[in-house]
Amino acid sequence: MAEVVNPRQGRTHYFILIAVVVAAGLSQGLLLPVLAIFLERMGISSSMNGLNAAALYVGSFAMTLVAERVLGWVGFKKLIVSGLVLVMLSLVAFLLIPSVAVWFVLRVLVGIGDSALHYAAQLWVLMMSTAKNRGRSISFYGMSYGLGFSIGPLGIPLLKYGEAVPFLILAVLFLFILLVVLFKLPNLKPEKSENGEQQPGGRYLKSYRLAWFALIPAFLYGYMEAGINSNFPVYGLRSGFTLGEISALLPFVGIGGLLLQLPLGIWSDKFGRKRVLTIAGIVGGCCFLLIPVAGTNFWAILVLLTLAGGLVGSFFSLGLAYAADILPRVLLPAANVVASFHFNAGSIAGPNAGGAIMETGWNGGIFVLLGGLYILFACTGLWFKVKSVSPQK
Repeated sequence: MAEVVNPRQGRTHYFILIAVVVAAGLSQGLLLPVLAIFLERMGISSSMNGLNAAALYVGSFAMTLVAERVLGWVGFKKLIVSGLVLVMLSLVAFLLIPSVAVWFVLRVLVGIGDSALHYAAQLWVLMMSTAKNRGRSISFYGMSYGLGFSIGPLGIPLLKYGEAVPFLILAVLFLFILLVVLFKLPNLKPEKSENGEQQPGGRYLKSYRLAWFALIPAFLYGYMEAGINSNFPVYGLRSGFTLGEISALLPFVGIGGLLLQLPLGIWSDKFGRKRVLTIAGIVGGCCFLLIPVAGTNFWAILVLLTLAGGLVGSFFSLGLAYAADILPRVLLPAANVVASFHFNAGSIAGPNAGGAIMETGWNGGIFVLLGGLYILFACTGLWFKVKSVSPQK
């Protein structure tokens, strides 16, 4: 990035970016289960419920296609501000227009806004990090998103004070963060390459060819995150859980990720990221497979969700760190786009696949498929070999 800041300013900018990603996690963690509950109460089918939930990731997916170019035009700050404003206005609009069709459009807009601020903040953190602190910085970034996503479902009990309360509280939080960003962040722009020239053509294909195993975890993380938060409320209601129990169980997927994010990062530094991703995928997948077996045992499901979420909740950040280890620095922005693309594709597939499976009456199938995907991913690691390792800067 063109402008040089002193270490103190850099730390301030870093923690503002952390606040931004916490807000992004909160918006998704709250909207997915709350709107799923609203639609279930309205008698909307589980497949249509999943399709409506996936609208958020349709918007996010669309933004990913143009994020790199837009960021180059407007810079980090303006892209983050645009995302914050779009999400904040959409939150208010959910209250004013209670229509399933309009909610679909609003979720698309929230997806665009969340993707804009998430992409800009994530890349800014990645580009300001060095090889010495990259793992710690990315792990803390992932923890912060997980924290926001975990806190989001805790807004469900606020519905008893009025359906508008969770949305208004979240909108006020976005307004506060927006003001901080406006007054405290500089509007830097990413460099196109280290020598100021255009990046090489085919950079997306090249980054994928060199680091596909490191980029697939983003898809699995998006599938798990959106699928569980959209489908588990419906799964829970149909299994006999109360809203209070559903609200209590959902955060433990993210809590597990928070608990194991740093340990997994440390272990990946010591034992290798590929090995940690493989083991976490197998054990986490098995935990998901056991959830239908646990039936309606609250504590058994709580433990399984915590373990599974803890083991695979670091997949996005660990995968991105692994990609940064493998790829030349000039390809990192492209790899970030590919990872975001995968995340959004998984986030779209998760709610729809889960809704379609539950539509057949096989509610536990959502966890069988989820666990199977993680185990399959771990097995593909047998075919992945690092082709090129660049010096890290």
